[in-house]
Amino acid sequence: MRRVFSGVQPTGNLHLGNYLGAIKNFVLLQNDHECIYCVVDMHAITVKQDPKILKSNILEVAAAFVASGINPEKSVIFVQSQVSAHAELAWIFNCTARLGWLNRMTQFKEKAGKNRENASAGLYTYPVLMAADILAYHATHVPVGDDQRQHLELARDIAQKFNNDFKADYFPITEPVIMGNATRVMSLRDGKNKMSKSDVSDYSRLNLTDSADDISNKIRKAKTDPLPLPNESCLYSEKKFNEDIIANRPEAVNLLSIYSALSNESLKEVVLKFSEKQFSFFKNELNQLSVETLSPITKEMRKLLEDKFYLEGILNNGADKANSIAEPILKDTKEIVGFY
Repeated sequence: MRRVFSGVQPTGNLHLGNYLGAIKNFVLLQNDHECIYCVVDMHAITVKQDPKILKSNILEVAAAFVASGINPEKSVIFVQSQVSAHAELAWIFNCTARLGWLNRMTQFKEKAGKNRENASAGLYTYPVLMAADILAYHATHVPVGDDQRQHLELARDIAQKFNNDFKADYFPITEPVIMGNATRVMSLRDGKNKMSKSDVSDYSRLNLTDSADDISNKIRKAKTDPLPLPNESCLYSEKKFNEDIIANRPEAVNLLSIYSALSNESLKEVVLKFSEKQFSFFKNELNQLSVETLSPITKEMRKLLEDKFYLEGILNNGADKANSIAEPILKDTKEIVGFY
């Protein structure tokens, strides 16, 4: 069976982008894959964190996983720092990866900004740790959004170079899994910017902890344009908008993509359903769909977070399962490298 690995950072304010771009797909994949899902707290500390808030956010991600439908009996759910193989393998891969490869990583440039010299070394080598996350389990497939494709390419390069350097066909060349109609969910206030937990305006995103009233208010105030919704001519294919509408009507593209992902209807079906209709009508429909989909998750998350002992039990059991997979792979890797 194919083995899937992926993770979510515990940085607070999980939102619709996290759900549609990752968690919803995690649920679907567990039906016919061996799935390992990680709360990547080691990645989170590449920027400064409040330790108490970090612990709380770890449990929030675990609650979101379970509330969304990830079954801890079918899938492994654990916290990254509880499995030492991630850190140990990351060092070996730091000595495998080339400086030039990391210099090409666009996410570091975006996150470090103009103050690059003050960014942590961990933020710079973040993609190497991501490669270790994946390859510590010999994952064959990783669900990725647009912003993580470059990092997966680096993981593939590291695996290939390690295999070549040590003349050992050991690490798999992991394949990306692109799923859903909203692989990159954009801000409700600006269709050209990604939906983000760090955006100053809470109206830019739908949080997984939002009430039904919060969702309604945010969708009602979501930015649109003065034109009716587009017709079928806006599509490049059944699953993709053409470049013209992406450039000129990003908010329409974003809201239609969100509806498509939440409803499990193709972009073509959604565009035909709302072709030439006014945004006011469409927003009412999107609001109803969003509340129906997200409110049960929010309710279950709150229930789970009231029972921290239960969540911690899931994470501890998951760490045991993850260690049982990763430890033999790390042992083999050390032998290949020449460690005692």
